[in-house]
Amino acid sequence: MAEVKNRNDDEFQIIKGIANSGNDGPVLMLNLNRYSAEAAFPDGELYKSYMSFVEKFVSGVGAKILWRHSVLGHPAGDQKLDEVLAAWYPTHQAFLDLFTAPGAEENFRLRGIAVEYGVIHRFPGDVSPFTP
Repeated sequence: MAEVKNRNDDEFQIIKGIANSGNDGPVLMLNLNRYSAEAAFPDGELYKSYMSFVEKFVSGVGAKILWRHSVLGHPAGDQKLDEVLAAWYPTHQAFLDLFTAPGAEENFRLRGIAVEYGVIHRFPGDVSPFTP
């Protein structure tokens, strides 16, 4: 299995539990990224290569990038980000499949070079209007 920087093992256990529950369903992963100087976001070759690769790679597990946007600033807090990316997966298992899918090694190699700081938040994948 490919390795992820700052992996939250407790959360991965929850995701595995859902994937094995018989009640698995869609999930939205919101990626908050700050890119390395080497990535040269947003016009650098490394950044462009990574984005081109990741968009094709996630489709291999049935997922898709719904959108990605540059971050203009942070009026509150101190979390400096370059981009927010929303990735939709048909199931939690599909998310887990990323780590063993063809191309995983290259995906995580590029991510390791391009992403200086990244956090992924998990949301219901029905992408419905807000419900608390």
